[in-house]
Amino acid sequence: MPSPKIIECPRDAMQGIKTFVPTVQKVRYLQSLLDVGFDTLDFGSFVSPRAVPQMKDAEAVLEQLDTTHTKTRLLAIVANLRGAQKACGYEKIDFLGYPFSISENFQMRNTHKTIAESVGVLQSILELTQSHNKHLVVYLSMGFGNPYGDPWSVDVVATWTQKLAEMGVKIVSLSDTIGTANPHDISYLFSHLIPEFPALEFGAHFHTHPKQWFEKVDAAFQGGCLRFDGAVQGYGGCPMAKDELIGNMPTEKLINFFIENKLPHGLNLAHFESAYNKATQLFTFYS
Repeated sequence: MPSPKIIECPRDAMQGIKTFVPTVQKVRYLQSLLDVGFDTLDFGSFVSPRAVPQMKDAEAVLEQLDTTHTKTRLLAIVANLRGAQKACGYEKIDFLGYPFSISENFQMRNTHKTIAESVGVLQSILELTQSHNKHLVVYLSMGFGNPYGDPWSVDVVATWTQKLAEMGVKIVSLSDTIGTANPHDISYLFSHLIPEFPALEFGAHFHTHPKQWFEKVDAAFQGGCLRFDGAVQGYGGCPMAKDELIGNMPTEKLINFFIENKLPHGLNLAHFESAYNKATQLFTFYS
């Protein structure tokens, strides 16, 4: 069995904080996370500062990060071609993440484009990443349902997965944007999609209430998923989704799950403890 991957998402943890976290504090925290040995670090986003003010210093943060002594690769979230062009200009960035929602309402709310318009944007970003030797991660937002009454079913998810695969997408992360995914749907989707699309790498980006984390991770793992997004202590959530934020999947819970299931995680746990303590200081002060 291939080793599981943890994608640490401090960007998702910080983006909803109203008080601006100074660049130097962001860099200090992100640097501690780079020491841990995560597969990928979702460090920031190249989006409109009006939409996400907390990420307005993403370029300054990136320029100050030292990536020479880490195996962790950097991922930046983009919402349009302009942001993708900026991200592709940095050698340090390996992955671009694009939120593609199967909920029409959320796609408009998140990127101010319809799903049909977003398909065109996605195609352009995909071509851009290929020409710059970058990798694209497509986050299938509202992948387990939505609060707007937009059509959703496992068949809708499968249909869009097929369309993404036909476009040439290689990594698809199913996103439980509002924390409503249930174990049955999680297990069904991963256990059916993974064998049906063997060329795709599937990931799980879960938002969750503290008492529901295990059932979600276990259902995804039993369904064959080996790529999991998390954020230390479960901070954050999507500020575009609804008024009440549902926290991210706590990274420490993912680590415990891997250890209990005797799965290799490849992380430096001493450095993780240090990063965990920095997270407590950072988010306690600025949240």
